[in-house]
Amino acid sequence: MKPEPDEALPIKYPITSSYISFPVNLSLKDIETQTNKSLNGLIYEDSNLEDDKTQMKIWKSAPIVISEENNKLKTIVPLKIWAKVKYGTDALGMNLFDIREFNLNGTVTLLSDVKMSNWKVSTTTSLENIDWQESPTVTIAGKQVYITYLVNPTIKIFKSKIERKIDESLNKTLDFKSNMLDLMQKVSDPIEMSQTYQSWLKVTPQELYTTEAQLKSNSVNLTVGLKCLMESSIGLKPKSNFDRNKIVLKTTSNLPERVVANITAVSTYQDASRIMTQNFKGQVFGSGKRKVVVQNVQIWHKQGKMIIALDMTGSLNGRIYLSGFPQFDADKKELYFDELDYALETKSRLMKTANWLFQGMVLTKIKESCRYSIQPNLEEGKKTMLQYLNNYSPVTGVFVNGKMNDITFEKVQLTNSSIIAFLNITGNVKVTVNGL
Repeated sequence: MKPEPDEALPIKYPITSSYISFPVNLSLKDIETQTNKSLNGLIYEDSNLEDDKTQMKIWKSAPIVISEENNKLKTIVPLKIWAKVKYGTDALGMNLFDIREFNLNGTVTLLSDVKMSNWKVSTTTSLENIDWQESPTVTIAGKQVYITYLVNPTIKIFKSKIERKIDESLNKTLDFKSNMLDLMQKVSDPIEMSQTYQSWLKVTPQELYTTEAQLKSNSVNLTVGLKCLMESSIGLKPKSNFDRNKIVLKTTSNLPERVVANITAVSTYQDASRIMTQNFKGQVFGSGKRKVVVQNVQIWHKQGKMIIALDMTGSLNGRIYLSGFPQFDADKKELYFDELDYALETKSRLMKTANWLFQGMVLTKIKESCRYSIQPNLEEGKKTMLQYLNNYSPVTGVFVNGKMNDITFEKVQLTNSSIIAFLNITGNVKVTVNGL
């Protein structure tokens, strides 16, 4: 009686890559906050007098202020500087040197060009101006003597050191590479879409793209593109196979801000059987005094068709087998079975034992219930995904917002163990970095 399942090897099915492009905005306020954390108290010290005839200590005396000016970062740093300078000559064998200590207290203004290199935002900083809060002094014979007219021309003593220190701090703050890899690690952790159906969505990042960084509206702006694989499955939580050391990082001149997601939804026959059994639960099928109740449903694959085994009690106690080709009803979002009929072995037996079931309306009603709706999965899946597009914060200070259009069905394919559905999603996403 039983049409045995195929023993064919698993069919390889293609998984189409998805593309997600989204703008990333990092506020200057956050850059300012992180820079102040990085630079605090004594921010530079050079204790070797002989290498460049200069010893120096530089302290940050008040919080750093960062703003935007003509597409550059403008950094204002209140500083207290102590320097010891050795000057003179040893020409003609004469050792004629003198040492002076400088005390400088003022505010330095720097401008930084911002660019993206090797997936890391870097800056090139130049000192534009220094305003002394009080006149600089030099120690002569144990006394502080004001020497503003001498110090201003000798700013080069510490200019390069200040510029380099600011660049080091800003480049550390603007290290998008490690931040984005941390975010991808979080994204690759499978998300439970539905507890009822035990469905999961797994995203596996493959390649990351970025455009050049730009300063605009008091933030550093760039667009990030993600090429990834999306798969959904039913049952136990799948394992993430993301390896951050293997992901390819690329740069590009332009990326559209859009989401084109191709999801491969995998449902094993065991899980589909469980869900379809739930669909039949409590339903009574009858004609006159004859009634049957479907107690259990089992599904498997045989020669390109689906075999549906229905265990019944009532006027007929036993199992019948139906077979048909799976199709998808786009309007109702249902998998149904075209040309659904008795399996050959079942048909002759029923003609002898339960002809009323074969000829009557009972079987027609049973066939109508042999539909596998994915509408609840799609609605619950979309509802769950929207939660990750409504100010979702995967890591501290990073916020994700966006919208998605309806999930559309493309096709269905059978393997010897699973029903594979191919789905498409479009929409857009925006990532904001604020409050690090």
